[in-house]
Amino acid sequence: MALREPPAPARAGTWPQPVAAPAPLPGSFGLRLAWAGVVRDWVQAEIEAGRLVHWVPVGFGAGIAVYFAADHEPMALAAVVAAAALVGLGVALRRHAAFPLAVMAAAVAAGFAMAAMKTRLVAHAVLTRPLGAVALKGFVETFEEREKSDRFVLRVTDMTGPRQDVRLARVRLSVRKGTAPPVGAFVELTARLSPPLAPLRPGSYDFGRDLYFQGIAASGFVTGAVRVSEPPASGGVWLRYAAALQAMRNAVDARIRAVVAGDSRAIATALLTGRRDAITTPVNDAMFISGLGHVLSISGYHMAVVAGVVFFAVRALLALVPVFTVRFAIKKWAAAAALAAATFYLLLSGSEVATQRSYLMTAVVLVAVLVDRRAITFRTLAIAALAVLAIAPEALVHPSFQMSYAATLGLVALVAYGMPRLLAQADSSAVGRAALWGVREIVMLALASTVAGLATTPYAAFHFHRVTPYGVLANLAAMPVVSALVMPAGMLGLVAMPFGLDGIFWRLMDVGIVWMIAVSQWVAALPGAIGRVPAFGTGPLLAVTAGMISFCLLRTPLRWAGAAAMLGAVVWAAATPPPDILVSADGRHVAVRGEDGLLQVMQAGKDAFLLKEWLAADADARPVAEPSLSERVSCDDAGCVAALRGGGLVAMAERPDAFDDDCTHAAFIVAPAPPPPGCAALVVDRLRLRRLGALAVRRRGAGLVIEAQRPDGTDRPWAPAPPEEGGAVLDSGAGRSRDATPPDPQAED
Repeated sequence: MALREPPAPARAGTWPQPVAAPAPLPGSFGLRLAWAGVVRDWVQAEIEAGRLVHWVPVGFGAGIAVYFAADHEPMALAAVVAAAALVGLGVALRRHAAFPLAVMAAAVAAGFAMAAMKTRLVAHAVLTRPLGAVALKGFVETFEEREKSDRFVLRVTDMTGPRQDVRLARVRLSVRKGTAPPVGAFVELTARLSPPLAPLRPGSYDFGRDLYFQGIAASGFVTGAVRVSEPPASGGVWLRYAAALQAMRNAVDARIRAVVAGDSRAIATALLTGRRDAITTPVNDAMFISGLGHVLSISGYHMAVVAGVVFFAVRALLALVPVFTVRFAIKKWAAAAALAAATFYLLLSGSEVATQRSYLMTAVVLVAVLVDRRAITFRTLAIAALAVLAIAPEALVHPSFQMSYAATLGLVALVAYGMPRLLAQADSSAVGRAALWGVREIVMLALASTVAGLATTPYAAFHFHRVTPYGVLANLAAMPVVSALVMPAGMLGLVAMPFGLDGIFWRLMDVGIVWMIAVSQWVAALPGAIGRVPAFGTGPLLAVTAGMISFCLLRTPLRWAGAAAMLGAVVWAAATPPPDILVSADGRHVAVRGEDGLLQVMQAGKDAFLLKEWLAADADARPVAEPSLSERVSCDDAGCVAALRGGGLVAMAERPDAFDDDCTHAAFIVAPAPPPPGCAALVVDRLRLRRLGALAVRRRGAGLVIEAQRPDGTDRPWAPAPPEEGGAVLDSGAGRSRDATPPDPQAED
């Protein structure tokens, strides 16, 4: 059979192929339409089924933020009715394209209503003027050990004293160290009381708001002996419960104290019982400067370690019994045991709001394991955030909530987006995996520390005016020891304590804590370790928050709008002009910015806490006792004068006759009384200060603009407008207690 030649290729295959003509470029209108379509597709992808759950707590929190920004207290009933109406509208529109907008509107209204209802639920009177020599009787509810004194909260049952015009439910009192009565005791004492501490400058932290939601109406100090007596009635079940828990915490502290001393003892007690005020100031400062301060406050990290240690220990022990492994879901048993351990830890540590938030987050994760759901997801975080804000709406404005959830959001985003890519790069061979195991764990730890540190930086800068440049270094060096040694040893110590075998575990804790303190002090001593940031307003903080949430939650290229918002927030914060003049609420302290850009302080008293806050907000490293703070201030019996940057003088008058010269030469005067007619200067008298609170003054053009801590018309339950009596305004700032405690940065992971 003859062989056939292969067929020749078709001639058409050699012909030039027709090339489609390029489509004409759209005009500007067409381009806009094309981009609008793309953006519409992105938005549609973001609001698909299940994605709105992530945004509900964001809207809920936005409603709470709007509530706290109100000038006066809203009507709770109106807020609830509006929220109910919007929720009903959302249900009605569930099959409509406007459903996502309706859901977010309902979430915002629900958050606003929840905050209004919580305020109504905890409503109580607040002291508005100092009271001296007040006789108090009541039950001791809480106790705090501090470095130089002790402090306790008294539930008042009887109160008598001069000028008494208000009934106080609870007061927080300081007493000489070692003389505080036990929790649950009924005591009689005499104390000096002051109103809750108002913000020390416009935009600074509101300590009074914190105390209000804790049910505390005043603070002060005991002036005599504390007498324990027989109560006229029972303190109630809750007080007996608090006394039992306090006795347990005291027993734990006593056992630790018997084995460990100094700051190691104080930190060990703080990690297990939440009592962290006995840590010395140098160690406390070093911990926060180095970025390890979050270890001192029981938070998400501690709850995660406790639950994780118990979970893996129980699961490993059960896995040793084959019958359990085959027949039972030991993973769920381990999750239940971890949940029980976390609950006990919550109760032992005092159940503070930050600890409750951490517990709820941990509980949501463990419950997800019990019901066979993924544990670490954005939905888990959303449910936990919603639960915390529903129980304690006031947590939204506390730095612990902000820093903790920012860090957790960043870490969940890292787990969801970053970790899979990192793990996908690993060598698939056994040898490669073994070689890369240690490196990968170090990289993951570094990434987690970096993400958590970056996420919490805006909030640390806003509330504490500092950042931690070496935070990653400190966490890499110390946290593995804390996680693998300190916390497990503490848990084992608690378990072994009833059997008298706990001593070795406290010594193991001491070894790890000594290492952690050494790391913190070494890092704090590095050049540039103290990163000071000048104060900026809430606008940049809101912008960076919105940007961070958008960048982490969005999946389409719309997320880069969040990155742009964060970058814009940084520029906005950096461009915030510092105040040229600061005036305290009592008019006895005035800070003036000189030509060198530094503050010069005129003062008729000594308030180190206020000066420390002013200098920190100005990113000024000078200590409060620094002579240069007043070296360019001229004083005489009539008052003080300092030169203002850009020209002009600022005067602080002490007597009315000082107006003769001050009105002629000064541009701004702080005086005890209104000025005489025809005074050319801008004058702020102490009557006006008592109404407006602390002031920040900025030069704008040829004039001065005043920003008040409590603008006219502001009247909130925790900061009521000062009532007028006989033409005088009651003092709400002078004579305040000096035992104010600034908020601690809480969980950063």
